Amino acid sequence: MGGRQGPATGRPVPGPVVGVLLAAGAGRRFGMPKVMACDGEWLRSAVDALARGGCDRVVVVLGAAVVEVPDPAVAVINEDWADGLSSSVRHGLLAARAQGASRVVIHLVDLPGVGPQVIRRVLSATDEVRVARASYGGRPGHPVAFREDCLSELLASLAGDRGAGRWLSGPGGALPVPCADLADGMDRDTPGAVGVPDGEGI
Repeated sequence: MGGRQGPATGRPVPGPVVGVLLAAGAGRRFGMPKVMACDGEWLRSAVDALARGGCDRVVVVLGAAVVEVPDPAVAVINEDWADGLSSSVRHGLLAARAQGASRVVIHLVDLPGVGPQVIRRVLSATDEVRVARASYGGRPGHPVAFREDCLSELLASLAGDRGAGRWLSGPGGALPVPCADLADGMDRDTPGAVGVPDGEGI
């Protein structure tokens, strides 16, 4: 991995860990953009989970609704959000690359039950493997974490609403990291409803 030179040792200093929060969708089944759900509490919770889970910086990809994002996050606007999930993932990955990320964590705004412990566990797995993702009861879910050397492959794999799902589930894809003891990993697609772990999110 690249990085700056450390002042004392001359060794490369790893770039930041960048959390990318996908929050650009219109939430049609939900009845509103999920970034606005619970008066913005889902957004605040997800940013907090990334920041306290080991991310040095947090990027929130907005689209259907443009809202103020909480500190320490910064917003990236995806004008092409209606083209599908892959456009939001692309915006987030390019923002992470521009910040010199050494590792990236992708998370979804509609997972209010996923806290910093899950982020930290999945991120820690990338000490040993290139790509890791949370799993809940054997189902793939989020977050997904990966090293900087995966960025080009991920960007090339993006397509429509599948995002990078095919690449993640293919040979040499993401290592599943069991997290059911920490969260249910369920996305919320309609008000008051609990879905299943969202394995299609990126």
